[in-house]
Amino acid sequence: MAVNRVPVLKRCRSLDLDPIYLGIDKKSTRQLKRANRKMSEYGLQLREKQKAKFIYGVLEKPFRNYYKKADKMQGQTGENLMVMLESRLDNIVFRMGFARTRREARQIVDHKHITVNGKVVNIPSYLVKAGDVIEIKEKCKGSERYKGILEVTGGRLVPEWLDVDQEALRGTVKELPTRDIIDVPVNEMLIVELYSK
Repeated sequence: MAVNRVPVLKRCRSLDLDPIYLGIDKKSTRQLKRANRKMSEYGLQLREKQKAKFIYGVLEKPFRNYYKKADKMQGQTGENLMVMLESRLDNIVFRMGFARTRREARQIVDHKHITVNGKVVNIPSYLVKAGDVIEIKEKCKGSERYKGILEVTGGRLVPEWLDVDQEALRGTVKELPTRDIIDVPVNEMLIVELYSK
């Protein structure tokens, strides 16, 4: 599997992205030494795509597949794309506060700690549907790891489209989100323009 080894804060600086969107509360004090060149239209579109890929931890080929699926669905392609990215299982685990970052959420899913509707699912890209119940497996609930995670994520706001019981480490997807309640700073229209060339 391809692994990006560029430091996270360095990547955030280059994409003009606040690390808080990744679940990281560190701040970088360094400033980019960037020439005051005007960025081309293509450069802006590419940066938005890279930002979305970086936030959700998706590589190029799966991202393009999401775009093709979103294009075939009814409604606006950009909105469909953002809703699909937001309904990935690793993202849902992160949003429910069962992981500090999306990377950690991905690892938790990979290690078979998550059940969806009572069945173990270890695919981070699994698309969750409205009404699905996501839960940490019974034998993992007592581990120190989740106690530590809940201490850190306890104050984090859970989106209104999710219903979470943090004591029982269980949550329900009430409905799929709409674009206006997804708080990710990505202009999806530029991504659509980039792929529709």
